Amino acid sequence: MQFTKLGLLAGLAFGALIAATPAYAQVTLKVWSIDGVDRPGIADTYSKEFDDANEDIVVEYRAVPFDEIVNETLRAFATGNAPDIVSFDNPDFALFSSRGAMLDITDRVAASDIISKAEYFAGPLNSVTWDGKLFGLPKYTDTIGIFYNKDLFAKAGLTEPPKTWDEVAEYAAKLTDPASNVYGITFSARAGEEGTFQFLPIIQMSGGGADKVNTEGAAKVLDIWKSLIDNGYASRDVLSLGQWDSTGVFNSGNAAMAISGPWEIDRMVEDAQFDWGVALLPTIEADDERSSALGGFNWGIMANTQHPDEAFRLLEYFVDQEDRIFPEFGNLPARGDIELPVTGIEKKDAALKVFQEQLQFAQPRGPHPEWQKISKAIYDAEQQALTGQMSAMDALNQAQATIDTIFGK
Repeated sequence: MQFTKLGLLAGLAFGALIAATPAYAQVTLKVWSIDGVDRPGIADTYSKEFDDANEDIVVEYRAVPFDEIVNETLRAFATGNAPDIVSFDNPDFALFSSRGAMLDITDRVAASDIISKAEYFAGPLNSVTWDGKLFGLPKYTDTIGIFYNKDLFAKAGLTEPPKTWDEVAEYAAKLTDPASNVYGITFSARAGEEGTFQFLPIIQMSGGGADKVNTEGAAKVLDIWKSLIDNGYASRDVLSLGQWDSTGVFNSGNAAMAISGPWEIDRMVEDAQFDWGVALLPTIEADDERSSALGGFNWGIMANTQHPDEAFRLLEYFVDQEDRIFPEFGNLPARGDIELPVTGIEKKDAALKVFQEQLQFAQPRGPHPEWQKISKAIYDAEQQALTGQMSAMDALNQAQATIDTIFGK
């Protein structure tokens, strides 16, 4: 009898163990992105959705600040602790692709029923291509223009947005109202990628680029920007504010103009208690060649993932949701086959049309494996000029000397 009871108990215990054990092995995928650091975004939202919908895959999501994600991922890859999927600012992708840190997904994309390489715009697609192979996919794209407060413009007797940087300075002087705590303009000139993002188009407008930054036009605009700060037409905070916080100053009515991008439109619709519009980024001289920043992030699977098939399934899910990224997150798809919906919100639809036009003039940052060093040379020069440590041209010449070594000149 005792033997039978023990056998029965053992059988029950074994049966309970079987019932508690999944019939499949769960795979854990780690995803890193900047989304979720200051507000919900694409990566954190879609990662949770995929995790909830797939019992065989657990998605562990980590939000990493913008200024940390590149170095954090480099360290993680070197120590064998890299995530399975990571999202980088598009100019940083070449650094990882050129070092063999990203998984070649060329064949997987070609065989996919969800992803069509042909639908992506050339610029964003080039940023995930290295040595003729595909190492990632564009997540979204964006650019910058100039937002302006139409109510403050009307009060100052201004009827049109500025078309040149000289006009920007002229308008900012008229729009600044210290008694009402209103600056003429706000922008981001911080010592980081956002500073480069807003200044590189000026270099490109003046005939330069990543390999040629010390142009007369770039120096002229740096002098204009410095005068804006010195005269109190822009807050000194522009030297440290990122684009999100800088545009928040505009949204609150404390700046009459702001240099920023389409990611701000939804927040502006909610927060701005005034009439506003957006215009193409001003040129250096009237009828000059236009340029604007080509922004946006890319997805990629790290080369040392232990679960490439499952990671690609997750990547396909991200791509399959791209028709949602503008309606839900205000980001522009990097594909031509996604028709953006008319929202019925007049300001939003008008702004979107301007940014779609601006994208025609947007130029990439790089791509170059040493983009981080190139970018640092640019934003260091920007800071040195705007804080008065060096003249604009001297600062740009110093940056050029650094960049020449990077390009082997």
